[in-house]
Amino acid sequence: MKYIFILLISSFLANAQVKTDQLNLMPWPQSINLTQGTFVIGKGFKVNITGNPNSRIFNGATQFLRKLDGRTGLFFNQGFITGLNEFPNAELQINCVQNGKIGLHEDESYRLEIISGKIMINATSDLGALHALETLLQMLQNNSTSYYFPAAVIEDFPRFSWRGLMIDAARHFQPVDVIKRNLDAMAAMKMNVFHWHLVDDQGWRIEMKKHPKLTELASDGNFYTQEEIKNIVKYADQRGIQVVPEIDVPGHGSAILAAYPEIGSKVVMLNVNSGEKEQQFTQVQSYALERNSGIFTPTLDPSNPKTYQLLSEIFDEVCPLFSGKYFHIGGDENEGKDWDSNPKIQEFKKKNKLANNHELQTYFTMQLIPMLKKHNKELMGWEEIMTKNMSKDAIIHSWKGTNEGVATGSSLVNAVKNGYKTVLSNGYYVDLMQGVESHYLNDPMPKNTTLSVEEKARILGGEATMWSELASPMTIDSRIWPRTAAIAERLWSNENVTDLSSLRKRMKTVSFRLEELGITHIRNKAVLFRNISNNQKSEALEDFSNICEPLKIYSRNIDGTEYKTYSPLTLFADVCTPDAIDALDFDAAVNQYLKNKSIENQVLVTDFLKKWINVNSNLMELSTNAPLVQPLLPLSKSLADLSEQLLLMIDKKQSVNPTVLKDLLEQCNSKNHADVELAVYKSLKKLIQA
Repeated sequence: MKYIFILLISSFLANAQVKTDQLNLMPWPQSINLTQGTFVIGKGFKVNITGNPNSRIFNGATQFLRKLDGRTGLFFNQGFITGLNEFPNAELQINCVQNGKIGLHEDESYRLEIISGKIMINATSDLGALHALETLLQMLQNNSTSYYFPAAVIEDFPRFSWRGLMIDAARHFQPVDVIKRNLDAMAAMKMNVFHWHLVDDQGWRIEMKKHPKLTELASDGNFYTQEEIKNIVKYADQRGIQVVPEIDVPGHGSAILAAYPEIGSKVVMLNVNSGEKEQQFTQVQSYALERNSGIFTPTLDPSNPKTYQLLSEIFDEVCPLFSGKYFHIGGDENEGKDWDSNPKIQEFKKKNKLANNHELQTYFTMQLIPMLKKHNKELMGWEEIMTKNMSKDAIIHSWKGTNEGVATGSSLVNAVKNGYKTVLSNGYYVDLMQGVESHYLNDPMPKNTTLSVEEKARILGGEATMWSELASPMTIDSRIWPRTAAIAERLWSNENVTDLSSLRKRMKTVSFRLEELGITHIRNKAVLFRNISNNQKSEALEDFSNICEPLKIYSRNIDGTEYKTYSPLTLFADVCTPDAIDALDFDAAVNQYLKNKSIENQVLVTDFLKKWINVNSNLMELSTNAPLVQPLLPLSKSLADLSEQLLLMIDKKQSVNPTVLKDLLEQCNSKNHADVELAVYKSLKKLIQA
């Protein structure tokens, strides 16, 4: 009977035909062809590696095996993969032609073929093979008793060579475990550049053995040791990811100047009476770490030789910690106020025929290029560094837009037309709390712009940016994922892969699979709910969070005065995320109802309205022993009151005072409660207007 059962299962699986729209692959491959049959996974499943790969493939294949075993629970016999051609008869054969190098323009392509008895991965390098293993893991299917891979041939390669994520560890320090789990998530999404923002007004985060004052006076004790940095760089290398460090200069200088005020630009002029004569002296300004968010004036002095001496010594110590080719020097948001008020700097500008502060900053930045070249590093900076005299070797990081005509700074198009390599981050700022659509439909290759082949080649790719003014180690994952998976797809997949409904479907699976890698965006919600509810039942909080989103585009931290670096990030707004799930479902229900007002479609809408009335009642009850729930009640009550009126109109077919509806609707559009907004407002408005 046992063998008959196995034969029946095998027969069923052989005839099971998975359709492409049932797959939850991300990024979507360049070419996928599903064929007849399946590969059924058994306990004896083994992996074999051939060719001439980098040793990272052994770690990558072992990790693949552990993840697959964890998902299937089969207790594979094979434990660790440590050498070439250990199991020539293994079901999964991986062949890598050459040793992959971490960097741009490497061949990351692969071919994955799955047939009934064998799986074959062929890649030019181990980098492509690692990507293939991630795709294979995403191909996993199951029925009630078995796990299998559908037969398929996948040919895949990235559209852009720079597919990055920036994490700001300066505003809120992010411990090593946060960085490592995000590197794992990046690798799963085939991202290959980790941009590590390590220095800003709020902190210096690199251990300096020759200049210990930087961590003693400017880190609050939160920094990475040099050994930790080297370990993270190695960890990233094992996953095919290059690390690009950033020390932001000459602006955003509060931390550096807290330790070395003598290289600051601000001076205080003192008038001193000396006998019959009044003399004028300058006094060095003192600096301190910044506790607010925003743009501040402390700026390094480009006229002071000591500035360059210190920076050269810093680069001499920091550059060897990073094996990659690129070093980001920031260069953004320097307002030049301290330069304008410093007579010595103004005299320096005249002497060197520098017409304005942009040219002065270019002078400053050009001094850094040989310091970095000494360590075989190429300079990269935010788009403000690009002026007419800036070296064409610099990479321009575009954060203000893809189009020409930006008033302050340069655009991606201007950069490539002027001969610069460039990376796009405008539209990929995940900290702005905008919905996934705004990121997914944002393409690094500008539409309706004529670019030559050479100019297009200078667009290296894009980078998701996670500034951490409003993100702690507990919440940062929920601000990055799963939306960054959509950005990863935009940077990898064909430009015509733009179906939002397909994206949202696949993201649901990708989101929970990220937990396997340690990403905490789902599990930490429960921790925060317990804090807000005072450890009471929190279903109402969860339901309300499914229709609320944090205030967007820095409106939660207006002028940088509401939140400081030590303010709590444990509140309801910190639980909420963009793309609130019930808001999306409610919008779909409203659209369906407005197209066809059948009883079934009416119920889809009214069930939500009844739910929100109940949520408000439960929140009110919860708040009697949970002060942190109180700020939600005005918004919850407005929604409940509007829902009651709409039920009268839709369910009971009663006429409702339009003024009352309008007033309640506008109350639901309030941005003054708990730093959140109701994500169902537009759908409610649509329903009322119809």
